[in-house]
Amino acid sequence: MGLQLQHVPLVGVDDGGFPPLQEPGGPEAVVGVDMAVYQVFGLVPVDEVQQAGKPPVGVVLPVAVVLGGGMGQDDVHPSRPAELESPAAGPAEIPLEILGELDGDTLEALVEEPKYVALTFDDGPRASTTSRLLDGLLERGAAATFFVIGQQIPGNEALLRRMAAEGHQIGNHTYSHVRLAGADKDAVVEEIHKTEVLLQSVVGAGSFWLRPPYGAIDTQRAALVKTPMIYWSVDPQDWKLLDAAKVADAVTGCVRPGDIILLHDFYPTSVDAALEIVDRLQARGFAFVTVEELFRIQGVEPQAGSLYACPNRTRCLE
Repeated sequence: MGLQLQHVPLVGVDDGGFPPLQEPGGPEAVVGVDMAVYQVFGLVPVDEVQQAGKPPVGVVLPVAVVLGGGMGQDDVHPSRPAELESPAAGPAEIPLEILGELDGDTLEALVEEPKYVALTFDDGPRASTTSRLLDGLLERGAAATFFVIGQQIPGNEALLRRMAAEGHQIGNHTYSHVRLAGADKDAVVEEIHKTEVLLQSVVGAGSFWLRPPYGAIDTQRAALVKTPMIYWSVDPQDWKLLDAAKVADAVTGCVRPGDIILLHDFYPTSVDAALEIVDRLQARGFAFVTVEELFRIQGVEPQAGSLYACPNRTRCLE
């Protein structure tokens, strides 16, 4: 008897230079791995099966298993994990005698649920830093959410269009980064609306979720907001530390699945930290999605005017 795993059909994967594998019932592509991994899991390259005249034997691993290989950018959106591109199909089984041969980290990666988190960036866009950040996220296949300041948009329109084209979420961080709690109500509406108008003129119509500057807003002003509001659950104070290694350590040392991580793409050290965070957490089986995707994955319907630290936790308003 074996352990049932969720089987996700793979699309657009690199075969790592080895023949594709099959499982009983039809052909499937498998994340590119070396021959030693083929042998550990009892998988047989299709070419060898055909030459020997034997029926194909093997299993299909979940896409989230961290065993190497990558998704082809022509087939899978570069900033989306494959779990979001392809619906889950039937289960695949790994015999228990094979599982017993695996080390603890590999076994954990095989059997646990995918670990999704959301990277968020405030106070941009800024040409020199945000463009480098987008390059790094694209290279790593990681999605993020950018809460932009309206005053930063003129002259950086191309960066916003690139964010949208590469699958990132764009949010509203007000026009001039004013504290909304206690502010004149008309001024609150204007701060939000001016940025929405600018965003629509650049990337088209959409729902631009709000992150109040400093995370501060009171009940009366929140009632004026027509979108969900996003706080955070992990804050390494990158703006204060200005040290990439310390920021990366602070995040990776405490992050949990479902977290929303606060960073600022305005600072070069924060860009360095963000990419290091992605590298470390991807190696631990984490996947990076937008805030909106994180809510959808966790089955939470966000409400306009509510302030969320993460999908399953709201913040009390001032």
